[in-house]
Amino acid sequence: MARVSTKENKNPYQTTREALKLTRESAGELLETMSPERIEKIENDRALPHPDEVLLMAQKYKQPNLCNYYCATQCPIGQQYVPEIKVKDLSQIVLEMLASLNSMQKEKDRLIEITVDGKISGDELSDFVAIQEQLEKISVAVETLQLWCEQMLATGAIDPEQYKAFKAKLQG
Repeated sequence: MARVSTKENKNPYQTTREALKLTRESAGELLETMSPERIEKIENDRALPHPDEVLLMAQKYKQPNLCNYYCATQCPIGQQYVPEIKVKDLSQIVLEMLASLNSMQKEKDRLIEITVDGKISGDELSDFVAIQEQLEKISVAVETLQLWCEQMLATGAIDPEQYKAFKAKLQG
């Protein structure tokens, strides 16, 4: 039987692999193009994974949240533009989204007042920044819902073929 790591502060790549009860050797077989040595370097933060390696781990481990982790914390561009999304229950996601949308309903008229002239004056700036923060919360809630959906598709909790058919019907 393989040893279990006692290392503290494990990165998500290691905790995901261990949650699946995979050794580095069995993970290397599952991932096909990544050696156990490469996996060990990534898990011990001695090497950054390449984007294609993260995509492969996310797909084979059925954990799309690894992509968000990489983009938000390890990719220089993503660190600036991608918020780190925490996996949550669907009910929590929906409640947070509805709370944000309700808050924006109240702010909608003020946003129109602020932006109608195409300029943001000094006395409008604090309200504009507050509204912008509310919009960011909505954006994060949408991204969280998307990540939840990707997770359900990856694990088969949502039928991928049926999902694609409904999406195609809505887009067509």
